[in-house]
Amino acid sequence: MNTAKALVYKMTGKPLEVLAAEEISLEEPKANEATVAMEAAVIHPSDMGMIGGTYGRLRELPAVAGREGVGRVVAVGSGVTEVAVGDRVRMPEDAGVWREAITVPASELCKVPADVPAEQAAMAFINPMTVWRILHDFVELKPGDWVLQNAGSSALGQCLVQMAHALGLRTVSVVRNVEKWEPILKSLGGDAVLAEEKDSIKKIVEIVGGKDNLPKLALNSIGGESAARLTRMVSFAGTIVTFGGMVGDLIRFPTREFIFNDLRLRGFWMDRWNREATPEQREALAETIFDMMRQGKLKMAVDAVYSLDEYKTAIARALEGGRNGKVLFRGNVA
Repeated sequence: MNTAKALVYKMTGKPLEVLAAEEISLEEPKANEATVAMEAAVIHPSDMGMIGGTYGRLRELPAVAGREGVGRVVAVGSGVTEVAVGDRVRMPEDAGVWREAITVPASELCKVPADVPAEQAAMAFINPMTVWRILHDFVELKPGDWVLQNAGSSALGQCLVQMAHALGLRTVSVVRNVEKWEPILKSLGGDAVLAEEKDSIKKIVEIVGGKDNLPKLALNSIGGESAARLTRMVSFAGTIVTFGGMVGDLIRFPTREFIFNDLRLRGFWMDRWNREATPEQREALAETIFDMMRQGKLKMAVDAVYSLDEYKTAIARALEGGRNGKVLFRGNVA
């Protein structure tokens, strides 16, 4: 029996305290099975939540960490027709992707185009798909409409700016450091960048050309006062979709906005959409994202790439503020 290195946690807690690099068993592929070697895997805040025990869906312990990544098929058992050696596939999420390799039923593997760079393909399944669904599932938007977001400097925020631009939508991104992020977001197709402060409520009216043009849709991934501020920056009957809570603070109930502005607060969880969607719907969405990457309409920023052996440095970097892009793990396959 072979072994493969994996980042394992046997109890929930702070990632740097409970994660460990271990050699775990790697079975040779039997009939209808395939072995996949990891090419690239992503570190997300949701990974930290899962390791910490606060995420909406937790794994049975002990568990291998990581939710998003791609790999190459390096061996197949008899009877396998779904994939072939050399194919790029998505690493099976539920088993944990921060590992060198895994052997699974071939029927569970989803092919990934080889003409999309591995680092970009590895980041295609969570943030871009979340943005696409939020832009299409809550409010009917037309070209020229404004979309508002906080955490505009985040990886998902940069993704939103690019996707909205490709769809003919205009964006207002709220950030902490305008001087740093305004040129970056505008280079990606963003239209306006605002500071995370009270005056932003007045400034957005000027930017969009009057209260009648305020955004019908806002994306919240921070919570607390930042989210409360969004409630005063959207149009009548505006919708705010929450999909994250970076600060963990409670959102003050915006009574006035509910009564006089018919505000709608919604939530979105990509995991639930994936579980409820058909395989055809998931495949179509993935192909949409890959096509945008091929055309250069979507490029996800990479801050740093580390080996699994360097996981402590990688996790520490992922937890730092001020990054421009995701931290990734790289595998041992070319």
